[in-house]
Amino acid sequence: NDQENSVTEKTALNNPEVQESYTRGAKIYNNFCATCHLSNGEGIENAFPPIAGSNWITEKRKETIRAVKYGLKGPIEVNGTAYNSLMPAMGLSDKEVTDVLNYIFYAWENNVEDPATLEEVKSVKE
Repeated sequence: NDQENSVTEKTALNNPEVQESYTRGAKIYNNFCATCHLSNGEGIENAFPPIAGSNWITEKRKETIRAVKYGLKGPIEVNGTAYNSLMPAMGLSDKEVTDVLNYIFYAWENNVEDPATLEEVKSVKE
């Protein structure tokens, strides 16, 4: 599987704890996020922004955590395109939020420098 091969090249995923979080996060993503953002992370044009290759994910870490944890409403810009759809809160635990963040931080061509931690997720308030 090409996706799995590219995953092992990302240094954060050399850490077994982060790798396990990523694997759990992939399942959460497929159950809660893929409906709108699609299994390939490309989103739906003019409706739901992409996660794969998203400048929002790489440049707006705290906002990304807050969106996954609490949902998001109001206009945002991702990769130069405006979006204004409602992303509901999914009712995930802080641990589940951490896992799905680690998945989206390293899936596809994404490669965020530092993995998400439970402490970091707990510290982000609505």
